[in-house]
Parts: sequence; C-alpha cells; structure tokens
Amino acid sequence: MTLANAASMTVQTLSGTAHARGLMQAAGADSDLRDQVAMATVARVQSLRNEGRVTDAMLDYVAAQHRFHMAHDPAGMAELAGIAQGFGLPEETLFVHLHLGTLRDLTNGAMLSGDGCSAFAAGDGPDGPFLAKNRDFGGAHLGVQRLFWHDGPDITTGGMLCLGSLGSPGAYSSGMNAAGLAIADTQIGARHHGIGWLRYMAMTRLLAACATVPDALDWLRARPHAGGGSLILADASGATAAVELGAATLAVTTGARNWRTNHFLSPQLAQDTLLHGGATIDNNSAHRLGGLTHHLSAAAPTLAQAANLLALHAHDPQGAPVCQHPDTADDTSTLSSIIFAIASRRVYFHNANPCAGNWHWFALPE
Repeated sequence: MTLANAASMTVQTLSGTAHARGLMQAAGADSDLRDQVAMATVARVQSLRNEGRVTDAMLDYVAAQHRFHMAHDPAGMAELAGIAQGFGLPEETLFVHLHLGTLRDLTNGAMLSGDGCSAFAAGDGPDGPFLAKNRDFGGAHLGVQRLFWHDGPDITTGGMLCLGSLGSPGAYSSGMNAAGLAIADTQIGARHHGIGWLRYMAMTRLLAACATVPDALDWLRARPHAGGGSLILADASGATAAVELGAATLAVTTGARNWRTNHFLSPQLAQDTLLHGGATIDNNSAHRLGGLTHHLSAAAPTLAQAANLLALHAHDPQGAPVCQHPDTADDTSTLSSIIFAIASRRVYFHNANPCAGNWHWFALPE
C-alpha cells in the first residue's frame, strides 16, 4: 500500500473541557487496556524507584515543575487530572512519567530505552507544505499510542489532531490544528535543565492557541523552558522552523525546509547535547541526520517521497536507519510514522515500521 491508495481511518474524538477530554481517554477501555496503560506509564516510574534511580533531588525538581505547570498551564494539568481519574492512576506519578527523559539527563544514565524520533518539514514541496515524523520509542508504548481529535473551549484554533499515547495528555508526539499549524518533537538529551515548560505540554498549548509558525515562535520565545529536545513546525503558508529547546536559550532556524534527529546542531546548544552511551538513538542520530540532509537538500520532496524517506534503512542507497528496527524486545523501534499534509488537511498514519507500506489517512474536520 502507498499513500496514493491508503485506506481511510477513524480517530478517537475527545470533546469538552480539558478535564473532560482527559476522562474520555479511558472511555470503553477494558481491564487489559487499563493494565497496559499502567505498565506504559506509572509502572515505569515505580520500577525506576524500586531500583533506586529516582532520587529525592529529582523528585524535588519534578515538584517544582508541577507548581510551574499548575500556575501556567491549567488546561494541560486539568487534562492530566482527567486522565488519572479515568484510568484510576496517581496523577503525580503520571506527571513524573512525562519527565522521564529529563530525569534520564539528570542522572546521566540510561534510565529508559528508546525515546528518539526523526522529524522533517518542507514548505516548498509540489504537494504543498507538510511535516513528517517517525515516532521511535521503547516497546512500552506499543499498543497504547492513539490519534485523538481534540475540540474544547481552551482550543481557539478550531480543534487539533494529536498523535499521543493513552495515559499522556495532548500532543505527546506530534499534531496539527484546524488552522494548519503542524508540530512534532524529537528527544535530545541536555546537560542543563531548568524550571519551565516541558515540551510535551508546550506542544499541546501551541496547537491550541497558535495558527502559524511565527505565532508559535513568539509564544515559545516569551516563556521559560525546562530544556531538552527540539520542535519542528510547519504551517499553511509554507513556513517551517526548527526550535532547539535549551533551558537558558532557544535556537531557532527558519526556512523552506527543516529537520532534526536527536542531538543539538546550533552553535548555542551543540555543546549542551548529552549523549548516553549505549543508547541506540544516540549512537545513530548523526547517521540519521546525514541521511535526511542528503535527501532533503535536493529537490523539494513530494508526499510520496516523504513516506519513502521515513522508510529509509541504513542498507539503502544513500541510506540511514531512519526506519528503526529493534535488536531486542526493549530496544528502540519505529512505533509509527505520520505525515501532516497541510494543504489537503489530511493526516497520513502508519502504525508500525513504515517500510511495511500500510498507510492510512484521516481528514481533519471542516
């Protein structure tokens, strides 16, 4: 199957207040799915606590982050509270789970496997502007990732389509709103973190409040950030940007095309990249970036070529391990791929490694 003959699909609709949308995640979930959500979230935190890898100092940092988000992101925290209530899980532990990438940096150790990703955007392609991402993650989120359509009073952009996971709020990977702004993130370990917006929470607010890339950049520049990771953005005008999130500074690149993997590139932040020895995503980040650079520096890609690039392997001509296959059950793998085709208001989704070619599509509501 290719993009041209992709099958249509439905997504889970979440409507109402942020708290109500969180509650609706658990609607109809049976005991097996509830157990799976618990294993993908709070069980990961508890396992690290049992191993002594979550210290009091780390929990003090998360507590400060909780106070910050309660003050500055009431809608995001209300959604998290609804999720916790719906699945019967402790809200505070779900909040710790959202910070596991940051806690990994604070310990300078491999606390968890797999959160990586490759993302790229083109505003000058023959099929119109798009954003594409491979979601690379450890196996815990296999089976709990979902596409959600959000509509509620805190969303002023006409609604937003989010790729996320049951048990996590909003755009816990990527999304596009009805105004045509698309956003995806990549994990980047950072040597420094501060008190400020966690990028998963920031992505959701950007989709809820911003219609264009310039709007989103203004929003990001006006706020403090926890640091770590990057954002790739695109909008209906063809504008794209890459934003590297430092705790002390943002590094912004704009232009017709942008892409990132799992290390900082900017002069301001390159030395702040924290690589964790033995982690697949760190070991092949430069290889994946080189492959994306080779292919995206030529002619502007079509949507079909973007799908092929998401399926690129190291053994392909001018290849790179953009489509990641695990060496072990717990290792990094590409859980899904997504292409936000902004001009056509379509989202193309592939559940599992995109080299299988089983694409589906969903049209944003008018």
